[in-house]
This record gives sequence, C-alpha cells and structure tokens, in this order.
Amino acid sequence: MSTPYPFTAVVGQADLRLALLLNAVSPAVGGVLVRGEKGTAKSTAVRALSALLPQVDVVPGCRFSCAPGAPDPACPDGPHEPGPGQARPARMVELPVGASEDRLVGALDIERALAEGVKAFEPGLLADAHRGILYVDEVNLLHDHLIDLLLDAAAMGASYVEREGVSVRHAARFLLVGTMNPEEGELRPQLLDRFGLTVEVAASREPAQRVEVVRRRLAYEDDPAGFATRWADDEHDVRARVVAARALLPKVALGDTALLQIAATCAGFEVDGMRADIVMARTATALAAWAGRTDVRKEDVRQAALLALPHRRRRNPFDAPGLDEDKLDEILDRFEDEEPEPDPDPEPGPEGPDGGGGDGDGGDGPDGGGVPPQGNGPQASDAPPESTEDAPADAPESPQPSARGAGGPEQAAVRASEPFRTRMLSVPGLGEGASGRRSRARTAHGRTTGAQRPRGHLTKLHLAATVHAAAPHQKARGRSGPGLVIRKDDLRQATREGREGNLVLFVVDASGSMAARQRMSAVKGAVLSLLLDAYQRRDKVGLITFRGATAELALPPTSSVDAAATRLERLPTGGRTPLAAGLLKAREVLRIERLRDPSRRPLLVVVTDGRATSAGAVGGLPDSTPRELSARSARLLAAEGVASVVVDCETGPVRLGLAGVLAADLGGPAVTLDGLRADSLAGLVKNVRTAVTSAASDTNRRAA
Repeated sequence: MSTPYPFTAVVGQADLRLALLLNAVSPAVGGVLVRGEKGTAKSTAVRALSALLPQVDVVPGCRFSCAPGAPDPACPDGPHEPGPGQARPARMVELPVGASEDRLVGALDIERALAEGVKAFEPGLLADAHRGILYVDEVNLLHDHLIDLLLDAAAMGASYVEREGVSVRHAARFLLVGTMNPEEGELRPQLLDRFGLTVEVAASREPAQRVEVVRRRLAYEDDPAGFATRWADDEHDVRARVVAARALLPKVALGDTALLQIAATCAGFEVDGMRADIVMARTATALAAWAGRTDVRKEDVRQAALLALPHRRRRNPFDAPGLDEDKLDEILDRFEDEEPEPDPDPEPGPEGPDGGGGDGDGGDGPDGGGVPPQGNGPQASDAPPESTEDAPADAPESPQPSARGAGGPEQAAVRASEPFRTRMLSVPGLGEGASGRRSRARTAHGRTTGAQRPRGHLTKLHLAATVHAAAPHQKARGRSGPGLVIRKDDLRQATREGREGNLVLFVVDASGSMAARQRMSAVKGAVLSLLLDAYQRRDKVGLITFRGATAELALPPTSSVDAAATRLERLPTGGRTPLAAGLLKAREVLRIERLRDPSRRPLLVVVTDGRATSAGAVGGLPDSTPRELSARSARLLAAEGVASVVVDCETGPVRLGLAGVLAADLGGPAVTLDGLRADSLAGLVKNVRTAVTSAASDTNRRAA
C-alpha cells in the first residue's frame, strides 16, 4: 500500500482541515462538502484524514463492521454471539462517479430469493464505509438517484435494499465527505442542505506559500516513507487530540445564550428549515471539545455559522455562497453574555510545525493554497459598467466592420433583466439519455411500461413477466411444492419511462440590431431564465454567440450553468449579423457532442430577431445572400433531426417576421420574449412536437 500524504503536512487550507477534524470528533455534524478549483488539496486532505481516526473494534468475520459491545440486531450476518472484538483501522471508502446502484447499496440475488426464499446479499460500499469515511470525489457529477440514496443512508444511519417484497437492512453510519469543482456544475439546493458543513478552497496567491507547497510535494514524491516519518509526531499529536475531543464531547454544555445566538443567526440569514440550527449546535459543541473546553462560546457559534450556513443560503445557482460577516457579528453581539469571557485556550490549531503543509487535488498531490475568509462571495460583477447614454429602440447596425474582437464597434455589456419562470421546452420522442427532468426517456427509475430480457445483471425485476415466463415450464421442471421453479432464463427486467436531461445549446445574436440597451437586457434576462430552467432540469448547456463576421463558442457544453450565466453577463454587442455562421457553428458543436455522448439529445435555442446581414466566414455560391445562407444552414439542422426553438427578439410596431421564417426552416416554433413566461407560453411544447412531426411528414412526402 502506498504511503498517504500526511494530513498535518497540508499547507494552508485551515478551514478545510478544521471542518474535516470537527467531523472526526463528532460524526453527527453531518459531513463536509468541499468546493473549489482543481489542484487545491481537496482529495489529498480527505485521503489523509483516515490515518487520524482511531481504530475501531469489529465482530470477527462480520462484513458489516458490527461493534462487539453493541452489534446491530438486524445485521444480515447476525445474530452475533458476545465475544471479544478485533481492532482494525478506520476505512476510507471511495465512491466512483460511474458506480451503479447495486455497487452502492449492495446486490440481492433475486433468483435465489424467489426460488429458495434465501436473502443472499452481497454488501455494497455503504456497508464497507460503516464506522469509517465515505468519500465521493466530484459529487456534483454523480447521478441524482445515487446521491439521494447516499444522503438518505447518511441521515438515517442505515441502508435499505427492497425489491419485490424482499427486504435487507444494515447499519451504515459514516463520515460523508464530498468534493466538487463548481465549474463542472452545481448540486441541487436540497442536496446541499444535507451536507453538514461546506468549505470553499482556492489556491494561494502568495509566492512563499506556493514555494512551500512545491518543496513538500517534491520531498514526498522522492521518499514517501521518509517524508511521512518526519511528520509522524505531528500526526500522533492530532490523532491524540481527536481521541481526547471525542471523550470530552458528551461533557460539553450548550447554554441558553449559545442556543439563542444559533437560532437568531439562522433566522437573521433566512435559512430554510431547522437543519441549519441543529448542525450549528453540533458544530459549535464539537469546536468547544476540539479546543478542550466544556462550554460553548461566541467564537464557537461564529465559526459554526461560517461553516454551516453559506451553502444553505443559495436560492438559485447564480447566487454566490457566503455570509455577511458584519451582519453575523451584529446578531451575535445582541445575545452576548455580559460576564467577561475566560482567557483563550493556549491549545494550538490543527497545524503542522510551521502552520501548513502540502496539497493536491484528486490524488495528484499537493498544490497548496490559502483559504479566503468564509462567506466572502464575489463583491462586484466583472461586467463592464453600463454607459449612461441611451440607445434607440432599434439601433442600426454598423456598416463598417471593426478590427476589434468579432467585428463592428463593440458596445459595453449590459446587465440582464430579472429572470422569470419559463414553461418547459422538451425534445420530442423517447430518448435514453442521462436522467434528468426535461424530455421523456427510458430510464432506470420511473413508471414501469413493460418488460424485457435483462442485458447483463438484473437490476429491476418485473415480477409478473417473470412468473408468466416460468409458468409454462413448471410440469417439465418437476414442480411438486407450492413454490415456482424459477430459472435464470425466466427473469425479466422491467422497462421504465422517466425523464432525461438534454443538451440545451443557446445560439445568441449579439449583433448591432440586438444592441439596443432595453432589448439586450430583456434578451439576457430571457436566456438567464432558460439557464435557470436548465439547471433545475439537470441539463448540460452551451453558449454560442455571433456578431460581426464570426460565431464564437463562448461556453463549450457543460453542466455548470453559472459559468454560462457569467459568460452571458460579459457578452458585448455590436457589428453585423452573421446568422448562418452561428447556425453552422451550432451544427459543428452538436456533431462533436453527438460523438462524445450519443444518448444525450440536443435542444437548440436560437435567440435572434431573424436578420442576416453578413455571410461571415461561411462559404457558398457567389450569388448567395446572407439570408439564403442562413436558410440553407437552418435546413441542414432540420434535416439532421435537431429539435429547435427560435426566441423572436424583434420589437416595435413594425415587424418583419424574419424569426418566424427562420423557425420554419429549422422545423420548430418561434416564440416572443414575452411568450417565454410560464403564464403565457401555453402550448409551446405541443408546437415543438407538431412542428417536428410536420417537418418529418413533409420530408417523407418529398421522398415518396
């Protein structure tokens, strides 16, 4: 086994290390979610934590790590006879992103259960992690149903496997740690709330600290065992401190003043539900025990708030996590004891001999980095300031391309209008993509629609179809008892229909005709609303913009809709309108994504007024006009079966209706900006399907 990087050798990242150690002291805190950019010691610190946990006593031979003094009465390997236990190190179990449900919760032998009535159960990762650490790297990329199972087990302390009336339960109490890079997508707010604490990590910008990271990392790679030996005394001290804090924890008193401070803080920051209050109380108690005290002080409550509240205040993915620390101090001061506080404890924090250590991300080794103060989100938008000069409702396009950027005189970016709730747009037909909430699809979870022979391991038994397949063969198989004689060939897999997530590719017109300030603000607000809808429906999103002479892939397809919102906020406008270039760029992006993920179906959302005044870099016949090139490009997309929606941005009393013509060429509907709103978009999904069906019928008639 390779020598792990020492926990006490991690440079900086004080909040990350403290959050992990608090959960080691009190697993009831509820785990840690570590958010941060790549290469910031997330994985290295988590993997190093297991070496600091005390050993656990287990029943010899028990696959579910039952404690000898209090074995689980429902343990599938039980009942256990009283006897001495066997000590072993606490485990750290990693859940890979591509794990199946059976690998997580365990597999039940359905064939033996039906034919013999035997609960033959193979434990999963939840059983392996019992009384240890369960580590989920890139937790935001895990399938939703696996996250739900994982967090339910963490909350209840037990895992349940139930199939067709056969039930198995076993204890599953573990320290849950998840890491994620927000650039790759966010977790739903409901799932964020299930993690007790969260920390934001970032690489240090201090040269001296970065030098120390590199120095320690190189020393570790040259001699892992020798490097670990140099830090052995510090590891021993922290391990002993964890044991002492665990023993002291039951003696810590949470006074009325601390409880009032906790309740007032959660109420003052308008946190939903009561879980935040409970987590803050447990965290403050663990902080006092870690400091060697039996009383909870104001600084414990303050630190608990900074760790437990930021991720619970996010209402949508575009909200920056964080707390207003001045407001926090004001709330705490209102309920502060009048008696003077005792002198601070001399106990050192969870630091190495020089206050830091090496670092790495995803096992790639230390990369170092300090932690910004908890709760400090972005203080200002990166978008350029708006000009105070008003623009006409339909500003004319510049006839002269500019050498700057994409061509045409560039205008300052404007802020998006307030987002609103949109009606659902879906892709017609039945897909087989990743689970989500947009279009109909064959999925592992959903309503049962039929049965088929299993392809590989059986996961969802269709009981009626299995009995129907086995019934004709009972006499030939010599059935003599009341039960059916079931063979493997009789088993039938249930086919289910649910919802899938799609690739929503936005193609946004940023030309001069869209540059009028009020119009572009409304356009950005509409796209932002659609991005929020895509986040809620678990879609991937991409963003293409076109202006001047070219089209640009501003954001490659990603699960991070907040990254798309950031690019949208900074979007400049101006220049001519190369509509054909934008459509062909979309076709190329969709072609590449089809190769990467064939099962994920696309939905193309074109946001434009339909004008085409520049051919851009698109080749074609010498006498082809920009409008003819855009029509030809749109028909190419329609011929490939791409479901499309055109958001018509044309305003004013006189309208040319060019967006509607473009929508007809794409084979999809056109909807105005006002029509995107949920209360005024009745029938749009039906229109999408009708338009695609009509286009297919026209194609068939022409072929006939």
